Amino acid sequence: MEGDRPKFRRILLKLSGEAFAGSKGYGIDPSFLEYVSQEIKEVYDLGVQIAIVIGGGNIFRGFEGEDIGIDRATADYMGMLATVINALALQSALERHAGIPTRVLSAIEMRQVAEPYIRRRAVRHLEKGRIVIFAGGTGNPYFSTDTAAALRAAEIEAEVLLKATKVGGIYDRDPEKHPDAVLIKEISYLEVINRGIRVMDHTALTMCRENGIPIIVFNIKERGNLKSVVVGKDVGSLVRG
Repeated sequence: MEGDRPKFRRILLKLSGEAFAGSKGYGIDPSFLEYVSQEIKEVYDLGVQIAIVIGGGNIFRGFEGEDIGIDRATADYMGMLATVINALALQSALERHAGIPTRVLSAIEMRQVAEPYIRRRAVRHLEKGRIVIFAGGTGNPYFSTDTAAALRAAEIEAEVLLKATKVGGIYDRDPEKHPDAVLIKEISYLEVINRGIRVMDHTALTMCRENGIPIIVFNIKERGNLKSVVVGKDVGSLVRG
């Protein structure tokens, strides 16, 4: 069908760790894994090359480490390990539920469970029709997985960064606290930064801006939204120059 032709050839999908917890609030919800695998398969079947970056907030968030007496750098490394756990879970789900060949590339070397991150290897996997999951953040403390997503998107020359959230896009206020919050359909990188709108951290936004990578923020929990975004339908909010 004409409407099912993808608008993008190569995408970077950013999934939050919190989404993996589903309704449980902690850990990994198998029903979410099955659901998101089918959502990704719909896009994969269009011939789109898909790379994914996952957070680890469902297991451990680095910036919370200081609250329990762990120094920030160590806590950030713990958070990076949490992203590897999520990446392996998603890899298993994609291969089991969707039958899609998937590779996990980790910025922290652990050869027994994941390939080391090498840019050219990642691009080659994509070209061979494999989904690539980037784990371990950037491999450095003090950088968020949002920044890792922006960095990897630039490195593999992704045409768009898709940030999956639990709300419909970017709002002028937190829609969960303010029912009258207004959805912003399109906004510039600088305006997001100047208005203090929480989309991604400033480092990630700046990297996307400097590399001309548009960001689309959408609700992953609404079935079919991911495919709708990829085929160019008016879903979510767009951040661009």
